[in-house]
Amino acid sequence: MNRHLTLAAAAVLATLIVLSLAAPLLEILLGHNPEEVDLAARFESPSLSHPLGTDDLGRDVFLRLLYGGRVSLTVGAAAALAAATIGTLIGLLSGYFRGRLDALLMRLTDAVIALPLLPLLIILAAVDFSKLGLGALAQAESASLYRIVLIIALVGWTSVARLVRGTTLSLLGCDFVRAALALGARAPRIMFVHILPNAASPIIVATTLAVGNVILFESVLSFLGLGIQPPVPSWGNMLTNAQELIGTAPLLAVWPGLLILLTVASCNLLGDALQHALDPRSRLLKR
Repeated sequence: MNRHLTLAAAAVLATLIVLSLAAPLLEILLGHNPEEVDLAARFESPSLSHPLGTDDLGRDVFLRLLYGGRVSLTVGAAAALAAATIGTLIGLLSGYFRGRLDALLMRLTDAVIALPLLPLLIILAAVDFSKLGLGALAQAESASLYRIVLIIALVGWTSVARLVRGTTLSLLGCDFVRAALALGARAPRIMFVHILPNAASPIIVATTLAVGNVILFESVLSFLGLGIQPPVPSWGNMLTNAQELIGTAPLLAVWPGLLILLTVASCNLLGDALQHALDPRSRLLKR
């Protein structure tokens, strides 16, 4: 893979992360509240005061994009990590113990893969946290954020589970695992000390690729009205809200769409680069 392209992808992601984290500081420097409605300043052109102009409610687009980036990137990273954690545990248990447990867990994996995704998402998005004993969470403005992370974690672990299971099965025949078994090491130690570190490469690659997919996923759910709900901004709901203004203010749709595109493309490029870097077979092929 082109090293310059990989470095550019890493630079784009790092820039987006740093700017999103610095959003409160930039808000102070610019002197604007991104949630404050100012109808007298609707659809202003880009200026020093408003680098990317204002939206239909007079809010600063640049600051809203940064705060939306905090939400979208957090959802992408948190959901991908949660799904990878579930998939890793299931894959380890399935590959190590084999037998009936392996058959049960793999049939569960097949069942999750076979579920109709859109109806499932609609059902899960309608879950009322207050009825689950999570009343404080249900009343929070960020409740939709937690809901999206939960939904993706529940349906997005299958690919990691299959990867970890396959890697675990191949590692069980290695000499260092056999030596640990001969020395009387227990199953948890073998799984988490001997097998998991050697299975980290496919997990890291799959998780990196999943971050971009989750951000796309959130955008789709927001378009259906099931994603991050206002007033919490995200690139997905900003893009959805801008669809009615395409004719009058097309840039309101261009900016969040461009950031989604750059983030997803950068995550995919980094995932491919990590796969080549962590896979010894690909390094041998280069030689």
